[in-house]
Amino acid sequence: MSRRQFVSAALALAALIGFAAPSEAQVRIRYAHVGSEGDIQHWYADEFAKRVNAETQGRVVVQVFPNSQLGGVQETIDGVRSGAIPLAHHEFASLARLVPEVAVFAAPFNYRDGRHAMAATDPQSSEVMKEISGKLVASANIRIIGRLYRGARQMTAKMAVYSPADLKDKRFRGVPLQLWTSMIKGMGAIPTPVEVGELPTALMTGMVIGQENPLTMINANKLYEVQTHVMLTSHMQNVLPVFINERTWQSIPAADRAVIEKVAADVGAETLKLGEAAETQLIDELKKKGMTFVTEKDGLKIEDFRKAVSAQIKTDFPSWGPYIERISAVKAGS
Repeated sequence: MSRRQFVSAALALAALIGFAAPSEAQVRIRYAHVGSEGDIQHWYADEFAKRVNAETQGRVVVQVFPNSQLGGVQETIDGVRSGAIPLAHHEFASLARLVPEVAVFAAPFNYRDGRHAMAATDPQSSEVMKEISGKLVASANIRIIGRLYRGARQMTAKMAVYSPADLKDKRFRGVPLQLWTSMIKGMGAIPTPVEVGELPTALMTGMVIGQENPLTMINANKLYEVQTHVMLTSHMQNVLPVFINERTWQSIPAADRAVIEKVAADVGAETLKLGEAAETQLIDELKKKGMTFVTEKDGLKIEDFRKAVSAQIKTDFPSWGPYIERISAVKAGS
């Protein structure tokens, strides 16, 4: 047998038993997030993985690890920075330890609606996002490649809340990040950081009297069992960045990187549609599960929350003004 015949036979055998040729070697990527499997964020991660696997014909294989299986927030961020965890998503503010201004994309009362939020955070078309993502690449070895929409964040409590005065001297859960500490303080409460996995217990025991999250999370995590009221403040349009270790990103062939970016954009757009539809549906569903909804018609003073929270954010993050103006100027897609 000639050398050429030997190589051809070897490649044919490799194909038959499921191994790729050297030019089509697999890139295996672990994808971590802290959300539960019933949350829309897990739907995004799972759908993203399936489509990347299919559309790269197995050249890039993504495996999803939900529910903090690979660690909490800081472990996840550190893991992506080092490459131990190649891919993840979480709040923009969780990246602020690396590039402080990235948290501006999570600022409360920052967006007109979900479409505006998704347009302003699009890593392919938003100039302000491109600028800040570039800083993450340069200083932290992390690149934002997509984003997903979880819905507007709403406030829940064991009582009706109408204004910041109702939360005075009360302990209220915040995501364990500085932005949430500032926001909860602006809402009038005592900021009390609690990891998401410990939240139901903290609410049940009275460690905190309330929390804030999208309705999808409130339902998926059964918070209706430990909370009685939902205040429709829509204080945040909850968009989560999807970010990857830069060395991992550069190890993927350019054609497959383009596929991944397209999948991230497509599935992200679908979460916006799902999130908007779910918000309407979940109000009725959560009412049936015993929750009472408080709206502006019921006396909820959203403008009081807006003014108090915005003043606190301005005090704690004085450099954000120009970024907020640029975000405000972004035009939302149809």
